[in-house]
Amino acid sequence: MALLEVEDLHVHFHTDDGIVRAVDGVSYTVDKGQAFGIVGESGSGKSVSSLAVMGLARFSSNAHVTGRVTFNCIDLLGATDDEMRQLRGSEMALIFQDPLSSLHPFYRIGDQLVEAITAHRDVPKAVAKNRAAEMLELVGIPEPRKRMEGYPHEFSGGMRQRVMIAMALINDPKLIIADEPTTALDVTVQAQILDLLTRLQKEFDAAVIMITHDLGVVAQITDQIAVMYAGRIVEHASTEELFARPEHPYTWGLLGSIPRLDQPSDQELVPIPGRPPSLINRPSGCSFHPRCFYAQDECAALDPGLNEARPNARHEVACLLPTSVRAEVRSRLDVGDVPDDIVAGVDLTVDPSLGHRPEPQAEEVV
Repeated sequence: MALLEVEDLHVHFHTDDGIVRAVDGVSYTVDKGQAFGIVGESGSGKSVSSLAVMGLARFSSNAHVTGRVTFNCIDLLGATDDEMRQLRGSEMALIFQDPLSSLHPFYRIGDQLVEAITAHRDVPKAVAKNRAAEMLELVGIPEPRKRMEGYPHEFSGGMRQRVMIAMALINDPKLIIADEPTTALDVTVQAQILDLLTRLQKEFDAAVIMITHDLGVVAQITDQIAVMYAGRIVEHASTEELFARPEHPYTWGLLGSIPRLDQPSDQELVPIPGRPPSLINRPSGCSFHPRCFYAQDECAALDPGLNEARPNARHEVACLLPTSVRAEVRSRLDVGDVPDDIVAGVDLTVDPSLGHRPEPQAEEVV
């Protein structure tokens, strides 16, 4: 049985401008000890979906959360606030994106770690202090007992993130959600944090959900990847399968917009044209069609839904392109190279105008 099951999760926010459909029918499962990645641009709904899992979205007065979220046979959406407080920090933990704003500036690091223990366990303060020092040493902070007396502003960004990881793991949770844990760090420290998360996940046998916009991060740490766009999952596969055979044009765009070691260093990256859609007035049909190089007339009218990419494949994709066309495009598509005639000569069973570039969108005037 899966440790975490998310089924048809919707998170809508009621605003004066309309209903913001931040998460719109997301489903996935995470097994014990598994590392699961959620990838997408800012505003795709990946962080909001995890806040809903942690029971934090309910604290927004204009939020409406529906669907089914089950953790270790516990119905999280039906749990009371007190029940969720007992689960958060003990059975489930969240590593936030910005550790400086997540740690209390007026309290010493050691006091905050001790509080994380005593809030869930009836142990003497001395025992909690020893546990806090052990966790700081485990995450690679030198002189842990001395550093426990320090304040968050006295730590570097990488060290603060290590403190957040120690706090997340201090009660041996079964599930850890890491929300962009390396965003504000330089690449060397990013690699250290990812190596640390990978090692500790195996040592604690915890499931990890890694939320990021960086495909390089999920390639290193995850077993499964879900690609989100405009509040929905548009592709879901194992990490190896997704990088070997990406099926959705949005995933192709994400891969084409990151540097590669096997390409010339001066080769320009190709960004995805346009910008993510409004979650209040989402485009009809496939939400990605206004930015898609391969959009056809049907894409604006039909919602593709999430289906098998190929028969008997454990790979799901929400795209109206036939399997044979996606395979042909993928075989000819090189990172950083998206020619206008990419599908020329392919026997299409769809509109022959497939392959047009989206019209440039006018810049917003601020």
